[in-house]
Amino acid sequence: MAFKRVGWFTTARDEAALNLLKIVYQEIKRGFLNLKISYVFVSRDPDEAEVTKRFIETASKEMGLKVITLSALKYEPELRKKDLELWRKLYHQEILKYLPEEVDFGMLAGYMWVVSEDFCEKIPLLNLHPALPGGPKGTWQEVIWQLISARACETGVMIHKATKELDEGPPLTFVKFSIRTEEFMPLWEETENILLKYHLKGLKEKEGEKNRLFLKIREEGVKRELPLIVLTLKAFSEDSISFNKEDLPLDLTNQVENYLKRGYFKLD
Repeated sequence: MAFKRVGWFTTARDEAALNLLKIVYQEIKRGFLNLKISYVFVSRDPDEAEVTKRFIETASKEMGLKVITLSALKYEPELRKKDLELWRKLYHQEILKYLPEEVDFGMLAGYMWVVSEDFCEKIPLLNLHPALPGGPKGTWQEVIWQLISARACETGVMIHKATKELDEGPPLTFVKFSIRTEEFMPLWEETENILLKYHLKGLKEKEGEKNRLFLKIREEGVKRELPLIVLTLKAFSEDSISFNKEDLPLDLTNQVENYLKRGYFKLD
């Protein structure tokens, strides 16, 4: 079976972005993923942050990957303030000029910019969203607050096809988990006492992201993100899933939970 070519897109703003690339690269070398990373695109220059510089050096020198950078912050900053939509279109048109080859699909892995419509049409893109299909939209923080406000029973993480509309692309794969287990119930009781007295606005003001229920939901979601990404890439690399497949999204909950129990997808 021929390997699939993937373009890797990131802002490289934290260690999590680097660790994700390391894990995927490691699983390719092991033969678990039938992929080739054709290039890594970084939307920052190495001088913008030490973690970005380290990411670029690791990807290029240690992994031998082709790395392309084009700083989003430095690209037409005045236009970005005046007309974000036009800026987004022009910035992504500029990116396309630098990409060395066509790929089968791209992976948005900690890429912090909304992509343009033309860019989505040129390159099919996978994107991670920390909610179930049909669930809350927005940042991971906004998702968790919506879950708490709705007194939700379950949540999850999905990978969807990126479109110009944030978090609106068709879902491809997902993992779900309960947030009403024995571990969660005391945290719900604590939080409910505050909600009854101060409502969600008061909860945010009093405890904010230090709220124990908030932290627990985030923890459980984050630990499922990496196996979901790896298993989704594997499904794409083996043609068991495609952007045009009809029976989507694919529920990978059992596979993800199995890999979590076995402790797979950890850096050597």
